[in-house]
Formats: sequence, C-alpha cells, structure tokens
Amino acid sequence: MRTKLRRNERGAALIETAITIPIILLVSVAIFEFGRAYQTWQVLTNAAREGARVAVLVDKTDDDVTAAVRNYLEAGGLPAFAAAGVVIDRAVPMGTNTASRITVNYPFTFAFLNGVANLVSKGSTAGTSITSMQSVALMRNEI
Repeated sequence: MRTKLRRNERGAALIETAITIPIILLVSVAIFEFGRAYQTWQVLTNAAREGARVAVLVDKTDDDVTAAVRNYLEAGGLPAFAAAGVVIDRAVPMGTNTASRITVNYPFTFAFLNGVANLVSKGSTAGTSITSMQSVALMRNEI
C-alpha cells in the first residue's frame, strides 16, 4: 500500500536525515572518546599504584619510583609517557606510621570530539584538551 506524498513533503526525509546524522555522529564519537579517556585514567591509576608499591620499600629511591611509573605508562600504551609528571611524597602522616603518596599527572587530548562538536555547533568547546589527568595512590611505608 503506497501513499502519495504531497508536493511540500518530498524533501522532508532528506532534511530530517541531514539534521540527525551530525547528532548521531557526535554521540558516537563522544562514546569512543570518553571510553579512551576512561582507559587512560585506568592506566594512570594503575601506574600510580605501581609507583606506590615501589615507594614503600625501604631500599628504593625516587628514581626507582619514577622509572616504575613511566614503565607502566609505556606498557599501558600511553603516547608521550615522558610528559607525565610524577610527584613523590614519602612522609604523609597515616595514624602512627607514615605513608607514601604518588601523584601522576598526564596530559590528555581528545582526538576527534572537538571537530565533530563543531559540525553540530560552530565554536563549540566540547572535546577540548584536558590539560592534566591526575591519579593519586597512597600506601603505608614499611618499617
């Protein structure tokens, strides 16, 4: 059963498609980009934990801690792992003992989100760079 379209409705499907495709593209790219950001944050968290495991050992230096963090970042597939900042604090009070706090900062940039967001809305700031993702791990020092 086929119905005839009125003369003024012929281009309605084309216009609806032209409106919805950029929105679907934006949502799809956002899902991938935020998934990539979450994966990066997970690698940073695990790198900070690995650094904290090394930092609590008595015979390890700050260079050993930094090397452990950077090795984990490299193994985690993060590009430019050398740009990661590692802050080591081995004298954090924790009850009657002390703890080591390892803070890892990493620059993260969305690859495609900003470009796709500008297709939907000109001048959009969605998807701009995150200047620094950060993760912190705290572990009690060995006595």
